[in-house]
Amino acid sequence: MNLLVVSHKLCWPCADSPTGYSTDGGFPFQMEAISELFDNTVLLVPSKSTNSEGLSPLKGNQMKVVSLTELGGKGLRRKFAFPIWLLKNGLLIWREVRKADAVHAPIPGDVGTIGMAFALLMRKPLFVRHCGNWLVQRTLAEHIWKRSMEFFGGGRNVMFATGGGADEPSSKAPNVKWIFSTSLRRGDLKGVEPKNLPTNGEIKLVIACRQEEKKGTQTVIESMPAILQAFPDATLSVVGDGSLLPKLKQRAVDLGMESRVVFHGKLEHSKVLKIFRDSHLFCYPTEASEGFPKVVIEALSFGIPVITTKVSVLPHLIENGCGVLLESRSPDALAKAVISSCEDRVMYSEMSKAALQVSSQYCLEDWRDFIGATLRNAWGVASLSAEDSPVG
Repeated sequence: MNLLVVSHKLCWPCADSPTGYSTDGGFPFQMEAISELFDNTVLLVPSKSTNSEGLSPLKGNQMKVVSLTELGGKGLRRKFAFPIWLLKNGLLIWREVRKADAVHAPIPGDVGTIGMAFALLMRKPLFVRHCGNWLVQRTLAEHIWKRSMEFFGGGRNVMFATGGGADEPSSKAPNVKWIFSTSLRRGDLKGVEPKNLPTNGEIKLVIACRQEEKKGTQTVIESMPAILQAFPDATLSVVGDGSLLPKLKQRAVDLGMESRVVFHGKLEHSKVLKIFRDSHLFCYPTEASEGFPKVVIEALSFGIPVITTKVSVLPHLIENGCGVLLESRSPDALAKAVISSCEDRVMYSEMSKAALQVSSQYCLEDWRDFIGATLRNAWGVASLSAEDSPVG
């Protein structure tokens, strides 16, 4: 079976990649895993020619990348530009959907939405993966995405909502299923053991995310003076770029923390994991609309207890004793949580053990196999190979 993935994920040309393209985040690792289910996989994604840092090659089983033009801008500017972009790219998307045996559309995202719509019009076997916060809709578009999945789900239309919890995603549409998100395979975690705190007090804190207002990095930086009173040799690694980065760097200087806070910028995945291997606490006081933040699973997978907020799926992940859920998002509350976690070495060790136990349930192989089993059942095939493909 030939799969087409239609996504808004921006990619860059890369001479060292088997497909000729690379991108950031967990997308390349998830696409590689999905490609292992199919005979051929085509990624239909916008591309940008300028260079970028921290990228990973797009590769997979018989994978090919077909480039769309970049859809730039944000907010209203992007909305106004979208009809023109669709005129330029719509025919190519239509042709690729028509050639495919099945279509995968990650949403929210305007490009994935077009792929979803074309697949429905052509009655192609379809699976949609909602990658935002399924439980919170703040805009009209977010309401439309959710209602569309509930309405069209069923039969050969498989709908996944990224998240988790005791309750099903939708009381209206039992065909919508939870799915977690990760980018780590079992092999990435070989040799990982529960952590112990260093006896010299050199506590290493880390936050890794897109550096935007609601992610909480400023809160972590502002908690450092109080943390240093208890642990004078503590340091903080800030991983990731974003529009808030200059302000964060200046805030560290204003607080006299420039020697205690290290800004790594955007790093390739392997370098992020190396920082995790050397860190002791992951601080993530987010108030952003999270779906299933992969970075939290990555931290837990290295035995790092997580201090975070009660947002989306985070309470479900942390409630088993692998971290601390903050009642308040303030720097003072975060500092108290860090200090209490590090003052009790026995408690810290137990949290680290719990982190490894929780994260073991979320490897990329399990993610891939869950998707594969669900698709085979919905599409009525014994395997996702060409001879067993459902009729388009």
